[in-house]
Amino acid sequence: MPQSIYDEIGGAPAIHAAVDRFYEKVWGDPDLVPYFDGVDRTKLKRHQRAFMSAALGGPRGDAGRRICRAHHGLGITNDAFDRVVEKLADTLQELGVRSELIDRIAGTLAPLRSDVVEGAIA
Repeated sequence: MPQSIYDEIGGAPAIHAAVDRFYEKVWGDPDLVPYFDGVDRTKLKRHQRAFMSAALGGPRGDAGRRICRAHHGLGITNDAFDRVVEKLADTLQELGVRSELIDRIAGTLAPLRSDVVEGAIA
């Protein structure tokens, strides 16, 4: 049986490191940080770790609300979505994840655009 992306990148420790570094980048971006005003950042990281773990073939924890409900009404644009995906790819590259795996991860997450971007067509 082929290894999951979760296992290939190093499992829980890799997810933990990636989420921490990813949010450093996102929250350091003046165009993205306003989307997180008033958000419990500790809880958000916990949900993001659970979501990424499940999305990449690892254990399925409690990722919180459905993704479309969690992002509803935030006015997230296609540009903001793309910037976040770029920051995730940069983070994974910095952590030594192979380009092929980063492409597979991006492919796994790309269909979420319609659930995240305000007014996107499903």
